[in-house]
Amino acid sequence: MGTVSNGGLTVTAKLMTLEEWASAVYGSKPPALATLRRWARESRIYPAPEKHGRTYYVSAGARYIDPSKPLPVPIQTTSGPIRRSLVERIRDGKTA
Repeated sequence: MGTVSNGGLTVTAKLMTLEEWASAVYGSKPPALATLRRWARESRIYPAPEKHGRTYYVSAGARYIDPSKPLPVPIQTTSGPIRRSLVERIRDGKTA
């Protein structure tokens, strides 16, 4: 969760319950509470919800992650040389 330092006092970002989050994200027809709890247990919500007692709390900016869809691979933004795979280096006769 996001934290803000305020003169030595650390304040965390406001959290909302799974039901409040689902209403904000999905509108008038949010998933059932059992589904939301399953998503929380299976780490399908990012950032991961926090469980306090029997209730899950999630940050307002959280989102559902579909496990059947691969996450996009970040583009390499370093200005250094691009590392080639070991197979390519061996094939070209260069040392690993």
